[in-house]
Amino acid sequence: MTWLKNNPIALILLAGITIFLFQLNVIPVTIMEARNFITAREMITDGNWLLTTMNNLPRYEKPPLPSWITAIFGLLFGLENTAALRLPTMLMAIFLGYIGYKFSMQLLNNKRHALINALILLSSFYIIVITIEAPWDIYTHGFMLTGIYFLYNFFALPGNNWKNSLLAAIFIGLSFMSKGPVSLYGLLLPFLLAYGFVFKYEGFGLSRKYVPLVAMIVLASIIGIWWFLYVRLADPDAFLAITKKETANWSSYNVRPFYYYWSFFIQSGIWTIPALTGLLYPYLKNRVSDKKVYRLTFLWTIFSVILLSVIPEKKARYLVPVLIPLAMNTGFYMEYVIGNFKNAFAKKERIPVYFHFGLLGLVGIAFPLAAYFFLKGGLSEYWGYYTLSSAVIFSIGILLFIQLKKKHLFNCFLLTIALVGAIKSLALPLSGALDRNTQYKSISNLATSKSYEGLKIYCFGDIAPEMIWDYGRAVPVLKGDEEIRIPEGQKFAVLVIPVEENEFKRIFDPEYRLTLKSVYDLNYNADLGTKGHKNRLISNLYIVQKR
Repeated sequence: MTWLKNNPIALILLAGITIFLFQLNVIPVTIMEARNFITAREMITDGNWLLTTMNNLPRYEKPPLPSWITAIFGLLFGLENTAALRLPTMLMAIFLGYIGYKFSMQLLNNKRHALINALILLSSFYIIVITIEAPWDIYTHGFMLTGIYFLYNFFALPGNNWKNSLLAAIFIGLSFMSKGPVSLYGLLLPFLLAYGFVFKYEGFGLSRKYVPLVAMIVLASIIGIWWFLYVRLADPDAFLAITKKETANWSSYNVRPFYYYWSFFIQSGIWTIPALTGLLYPYLKNRVSDKKVYRLTFLWTIFSVILLSVIPEKKARYLVPVLIPLAMNTGFYMEYVIGNFKNAFAKKERIPVYFHFGLLGLVGIAFPLAAYFFLKGGLSEYWGYYTLSSAVIFSIGILLFIQLKKKHLFNCFLLTIALVGAIKSLALPLSGALDRNTQYKSISNLATSKSYEGLKIYCFGDIAPEMIWDYGRAVPVLKGDEEIRIPEGQKFAVLVIPVEENEFKRIFDPEYRLTLKSVYDLNYNADLGTKGHKNRLISNLYIVQKR
């Protein structure tokens, strides 16, 4: 344990590798991933590097930086290599943990405390989920946290004004080029408000900082908006239509009440109890090692939640910027627990600590039995993973109870990180033992199938991005937002999503003979008619022939 304490960056890298770099092929490609991958594929195959597309239609909703990075990895390792396409996103997550450590060190000058912050950040539930669910988010928030790190140095330190201002500008601009103003609003603005409340921009009145500040704003703006200006000039009609639609979504799509986000601490997953306790400001303010920095992380978290709550459109993944200051805020509580549990804790104070680590220990001990109970019908191909993951996770559970009994709380903390890493790297493949959709059928071989050789293949309706990605190339669209076109030729094939089936038949049935040839279903674990089965992941292939 002494080596771990003395080599925090090595431990952060080890934790990051264990949590993020194993089993990259296990989970099926998600909708947001598919959009990113399709855009990257069309950059390579069609040269659409600036006027970005998805299914050969304009895709200007999101800036292209994450897709550029993905495309580079696709060029290096192949577009069919899902693990390689996911790799840069996972590396960005590890980088987020590293920069969280660097920033915490600058704020606290305490290696152990900074290490705790970084490991909480890396192991927070939605930080892990977001690397699969929405790859753009980890880039925008990772770059923004780096920009905030240099911005803090610019505000707080007397020297290196130009270096810190220019580096802050570069990373803030890269954040904007990853997902527009999302992190600017959800992470940077609440930081600026919190910093102003706590530190009141002390020392910033020095005149030598004003010119670098202006340069920072100008450079960040240039890096952040040049692509938007280029697309606005190169393809104005499509750009304005997409902008109008996206703006309308903010107030009409996924509208939730103001209080929707106020269970935000749950998104930290295994850190839910410490995260909630860390937010009890009256309780913790006189117990933390640095009252001012604690107030900064507390206000940064609260301001972020409030600002995000103001926007009518709400989704769970939009809370990711909150988890960054929340991890740092939770770190104060964990540092207090680790440093004082043996001698300075009242009995009541020990209850949430015992409950938190005891619950994690029980999860570890119960894992082998629970996994067998839920997966026994499909374990025949996964006994190796089941045996190894059960042995490791069970052992971690036992060790958690042993260390908790000895009141070695730092060891309990590290074992918690090990538990997350073991679940992600060893237990995740067991998801393949879940009941599978008996009607699952990939569309990947359709483009090269001899049965449809010579037939042009189209789609009718808004076909799922996962379907387009699995198909392997763009599918010409017959029904768009404003028009329906009829292909030339006597015979062709059309992929029709279920919700558009009646409309498809209404348009083609009088003049064409429609023959249903195949049903493609990308629902991996859910049979038709069961909970979790998504109609949007079905496409019916019709052969359409003129009568």
